[in-house]
This record gives sequence, C-alpha cells and structure tokens, in this order.
Amino acid sequence: MSITTRKLPGFIFWSRWLQAPLYIGLIVVLIVYVYEFAYGLWELIKSTGNMANSTNIMLQALNLIDVVMIANLLTMVIVGGYETFVSRLNMQHHVDHPEWLDEVNAGTMKIKLALALVTISSIHLLRTFIDPSPYSYDNIMWQVVIHITLVLSAVAIAYTDKLMTKSHTRTHSK
Repeated sequence: MSITTRKLPGFIFWSRWLQAPLYIGLIVVLIVYVYEFAYGLWELIKSTGNMANSTNIMLQALNLIDVVMIANLLTMVIVGGYETFVSRLNMQHHVDHPEWLDEVNAGTMKIKLALALVTISSIHLLRTFIDPSPYSYDNIMWQVVIHITLVLSAVAIAYTDKLMTKSHTRTHSK
C-alpha cells in the first residue's frame, strides 16, 4: 500500500480543522453584536424621555430583538457547526449544557438555521409594517416575497429532513 493511500484519509479527516478559524471569526462577529446591542440599549435608555410616541420605542425594541436573534443564530452556527463538523465539545456534564446540542446533526442544524432566518425576517417585516414610511411599495413587496420564500424553504428543509430520517430509520430497523 502506498504512502498516499495510507496518509490521505488521515489528511482529509484532519482538514476539518481548517474550519476552526472560521468559527473563531464568527465569535468576533458575535462580540460586535454584543457591542451593537449595548449601544442600542444605551441609546434607547437615553432617549426614552424624548421619544415622541410609543412607536419609536417599539421600533428601537425591535432593533434590539433583531440583534439578539442574529446573536442566537451566530451562537447556533458557532456551537452547533463546530460540534457537527469539527470536533465534539464534550460539555454534556457542564451545568449550562444546552439541550439542543445533544440533538445536533447537519439536518437539525439546517432546520434550526432556517427557522432562525424566518424569525429574523419576521422581525424585519414587523418593523416595516409598524413604520412603512421609509419604504416604497416595491420594497415592501420584495420583503414579503423574501419572507414567504424563507418560510417555504424552512418547510421544505424540515419536510426533506423528516423524509430522510424516516427512510434512515426504516433502513436500519430491517
């Protein structure tokens, strides 16, 4: 057996570690979002007495919720992606171990990410409906079309995963 045949599988398996710097980069992005949230919260607190109406407070609150949802999405990608594609975290006995991490695989990651994108899109759409003045009719229409596309994509991903899981279960139970 040649050295290439013996060493190539190990090298290919090792290559998953090339993703680790990408997850570290996403942690930096998460830090930026923490700063963005703190700054937005501070601005909301400072301007509370000067706000003309509750709509402005609601819009700023939706901006903060949007930041939190994106941070949640980043956390799912960082933790779930690392666990799925790079290496086990071995945190099963940690007091803060999230339950969803026990069920992480590529299929559930896709579903969770799709649902997170639908939720983020919903927040953007709600913000647009609360204050549609900065947007043209075409812009609002495209936001709705994109949101519907995300919803349909999430349903299709979930349905496909269900079919594949059912097929996988049927194959292994024989």
